[in-house]
Amino acid sequence: MDRKLIDQYEAGGPLLSKSIVGLSNEDLHALPIPGTWSIHQIVVHMMDSDLISTDRMKRVAAMDKPLLCAYDESAFARLPGSDQIDVKLACEIFTLNRRAMATILRALPDESFERFGIHNENGKVKLSEFVPLYINHLDGHLKHLYEKRRLLGKPVESI
Repeated sequence: MDRKLIDQYEAGGPLLSKSIVGLSNEDLHALPIPGTWSIHQIVVHMMDSDLISTDRMKRVAAMDKPLLCAYDESAFARLPGSDQIDVKLACEIFTLNRRAMATILRALPDESFERFGIHNENGKVKLSEFVPLYINHLDGHLKHLYEKRRLLGKPVESI
């Protein structure tokens, strides 16, 4: 695995915080595209997803062929209280989680990235596949978030 990806993975942490600068609570909960998540829901999803991704990567790095379980992100988004999570706190958790995981990834020997777990829906997944997967996951959700900002009249360029 290209170890420069670890730097890119860690650098994504602060991007989530930057993506919500200047948004009001009303903006965060608005649904400018009906039938999709609000910016608040995207941010909380990214926190949830990254916490789960860290668990998966640690399991693969530390255990022999661990089971990696899927989860229902929409069910997580519907959990009572999810809409009340402080988005700044969610962003901080996201950033700190990425920083801590990057420290572990950097310390692993190259052969560790060939280790794998068994995902109950996707089958065999190598540790080396997780880092680019979660870089792309953030990029994809930021793209949606930026489009929602644009529709709210608060494009990223105005930050």
